[in-house]
Amino acid sequence: MKKYNKTKIACYLGFITQAITANFVPLLFLTFHREYGISLERLAMISAVFFITQLIVDFLCVKLADRIGYRRSIIIAEVAAGAGLIMLAFLPDILPDRYVGILVSTIIYAVGSGLIEVLCSPIIEACPFENKAGMMSLLHSFYCWGSVAVVLISTIFFNLAGIGRWRIMAVLWALVPLFNVVNFAVCPILPINEEGSEGMKLSKLLKNKLFWLFVVLMICAGACEIAMAQWASTFVESALGVDKTLGDLAGPCLFAVFMGISRVMYSKYGEKWDLTVYMMISGILCLISYLLAALSELSIMGLAGCVLCGFSVGIMWPGSISISSKKLEGAGTALFAFLALAGDCGGAIGPALVGAVSERCADDLKMGILAGTVFPVILIICALILKAGRKKAA
Repeated sequence: MKKYNKTKIACYLGFITQAITANFVPLLFLTFHREYGISLERLAMISAVFFITQLIVDFLCVKLADRIGYRRSIIIAEVAAGAGLIMLAFLPDILPDRYVGILVSTIIYAVGSGLIEVLCSPIIEACPFENKAGMMSLLHSFYCWGSVAVVLISTIFFNLAGIGRWRIMAVLWALVPLFNVVNFAVCPILPINEEGSEGMKLSKLLKNKLFWLFVVLMICAGACEIAMAQWASTFVESALGVDKTLGDLAGPCLFAVFMGISRVMYSKYGEKWDLTVYMMISGILCLISYLLAALSELSIMGLAGCVLCGFSVGIMWPGSISISSKKLEGAGTALFAFLALAGDCGGAIGPALVGAVSERCADDLKMGILAGTVFPVILIICALILKAGRKKAA
């Protein structure tokens, strides 16, 4: 069992890599605006390109990952993430259009991030650990800690060295995935399906009603998490009366910290708990957090809603993966790829709904957040269906 500790460490660093690729560049948006003269509207497209690239990679992984092999695929992922971050430091200054340089770099490291998202979970799932649900939760907590580290370390570096040296920070962050190439090259990696087993055929998986229930569950998990995370800085700015820069940093940090705490707690004590029931309770807490943020007249309750939401959504993404992989044993890489795709779709739908409703209600963000309660409600219903189905089977 000890030999699989190398696999764990590699996957932990993989999720930290994903956190770097997702959170570093948004810290530089205002710098790009001032240094390169790129409009804020065009800068917003960088996150969209990152997200769309991940969706495409999720979809392609349904077939390609098994053909290429897990080890080769995950090494390609880490190389792409590292290369994209290094390109970010140099390409905008080399190409005639600096914006194009940023976009090309974003696409390269987003390919790496998308592959990591799909591959690390099944790699851990295939390892012979006893408490697999807890291990999955702990794995996903490293995205949270990575997000906090990226924001804090980058901010400290910018304050000490100056924001003008952001290219050095980009190269330093690139060392994490490049170092992890070595880890994945030597650590033991088991196939997700048993030797001699081809696993569930894609056509059979797509016809399985339970699979589509898990897709809906995963969409809601992504929507619950990202919809609130996107507005976390707004709530902190309002609740604490701090300036926008501090609000942008403190909001996402608080959200990520409490999401990480939730995942670590489940990894330590979750073996004694019923995961389906835990998901249901998490959905209820998430619903309460959204209602706190949307309906309370006290600004401090907006902060409380943000913190509670971070804690409540912690188990949703890894929990959905753990339940589905257990219920649909033998589904293989296709299942993990579709779940990642569904989670990312939820991450797009959730914030979009909140934004659209807010705009229709005279830019009232609280009304948008109130509309977002539909996602924890649907998640609770899905968990109830799973619980009822298990009782019926018993």
